[in-house]
Amino acid sequence: MTSVRYYEKYPSISTVFDLFSTTPYAVFLDSSLQNKLGQYSIIGLNPYLILESKNQVVRANGEISSESLEYLMNQQMATENQENLEELPLVTGAIGYYSYDYGMEKMGVSSRHEDLIGVQEAIFCFYDCFIIEDHQKGRLAVISNGKLKETETQLNELEELIFAQEEVTYCLENSSSHEMSVTTNMEQEAYVKAIKRVIDYIYEGDIYVMNLTRQLVIDSQIKPYELFKKLREINPSPFGGYLNYPDFQVVSSSPERFIEVKDRVVTTRPIKGTRKRGQTKEEDKALKADLENSEKEKSELLMVVDLQRNDLNKVCQAGSVKVPNLFFVEPYATVFHLVADVQGRLKEGVSTVDLLASVSPGGSITGNPKYRAMEIIDELEESRRGLYTGSMGYISATGDSDFNIIIRTAIAKEGKFHLGIGGGITSESIPLDEFEETNQKAKAIVESFRR
Repeated sequence: MTSVRYYEKYPSISTVFDLFSTTPYAVFLDSSLQNKLGQYSIIGLNPYLILESKNQVVRANGEISSESLEYLMNQQMATENQENLEELPLVTGAIGYYSYDYGMEKMGVSSRHEDLIGVQEAIFCFYDCFIIEDHQKGRLAVISNGKLKETETQLNELEELIFAQEEVTYCLENSSSHEMSVTTNMEQEAYVKAIKRVIDYIYEGDIYVMNLTRQLVIDSQIKPYELFKKLREINPSPFGGYLNYPDFQVVSSSPERFIEVKDRVVTTRPIKGTRKRGQTKEEDKALKADLENSEKEKSELLMVVDLQRNDLNKVCQAGSVKVPNLFFVEPYATVFHLVADVQGRLKEGVSTVDLLASVSPGGSITGNPKYRAMEIIDELEESRRGLYTGSMGYISATGDSDFNIIIRTAIAKEGKFHLGIGGGITSESIPLDEFEETNQKAKAIVESFRR
C-alpha cells in the first residue's frame, strides 16, 4: 500500500540525504540549480528489485536472467501501482542509469578498448521509498510503498529530523590534507591530432558533426560524497546527482536533459556550443553575445537537432515531432551553453523503457549520422567512455520520466575519479579552441577537489 506524507517545514533535501548517503543503493537526483528545469529533487531508498547488466549478462537481485533488461523493466512496470494522483513526478518506479557502452551495445557498435573501470553498463532499482522536494511549492513528500520493513525504521529516523526542524551542517573534511594527481589519456597534441582527423572525416562525407572526448583520471583520497557536496555548491545544476552503489559512486553536476516524458509527450534537449563565463559583467555579456551569434555553434546544434528529430520519429506519432525552441543561451556557474528543445508524442504501444533503449545514446554526444560517428569515436578516442555520456534518471510506473546526459560527472572507484570531457567537432572547429573548451568543462569538478 502506497502512502504519501507532505511536510511544509523541513530541512533542505541535501541535509535529508546526508542521513542516507552511505546506505547501499541510496540515490539522489539533485536539482541544486532550482530553475524551471530543476523543479524536483528526488531521493530513492531501499530497493526491492535491482536490475543490472554487465558484459551482456542481466541479473535481477543477483540472479542471472535469460531476459533482456528492457523486458524485465517493462514487466515490473506492469505490476506496479500505475496510479499517481499526487502532483509528484513519481510515487512508484525506478531510478538508475544507462552507460554510453550500453548504448553502443544497443546500436551494434563494437569497441576496440578494454573496460578499464569495470562497472555495470546499466543499473535500475525499484525503490520502496522516495523522498521528493518540490522546489517551486516549497514542500517535501515522503513516499512509502510498503514493500520492506527497513523503510519504516528509516522514515521514523527521518521524521525525527523533520520535526526537530534542524538544518544540520554536514562537516566537510579539509581537502588540503588530500593529495591529488591528474592524468589524461589524451594530452593537447593527441587531442588536436584526433580533431584534425574528425575534420577529415567530415570533408570525406562520413559525418557532419561528431563529439570527441578525452578522459581524466584524478587520484585522490577525498570521499566521493565530500566531492559531491562541494561540487553542488560550486556548480549548481538542474540534472545533477549522487548514486551510491556498493562498488562505486556517481558524482554528477550535469546541465543537460536527455529525455523527459510527461503524459507521453517526449522532450529531448540537446546542448551544443559553450563559452566560458566572463570575469566582469561586460566580458560576461560579450561572451554570451558571441555564443548567440556564432554561426559555427548554431550549425553544430542544428545538425544535432536534426538527428534528434530523426530518433524521435522512430518512436513518436507521425507528424508530432516539433522543435518549439531553437538557439537559446543558458548561463551556468562556469560556462554558457547553446540549447534547443525537440518534442514528440509517443506511439501507442511504445513504453518509456522502449523509448530510452531506442534513442540511447544521445545524439548531442555522438554525432550525425549516429552509427558512423560512434564507429569513429571508438577509433579515435583512447578508451571506453563507460558511464560518461550515458544517461541517468527516473522512470515512473505511469511512464513519466526525466533523464540527463552524464556529463560534468565523476565516477569514483577505488580512490580514483574518472571524468570524461569533450565537445562537438564540425568542419569549422579550431582544434586548439576545442581543446581549451574541454578544460573549461572540467573546471568546476577539478576545482571541487581543490576547495
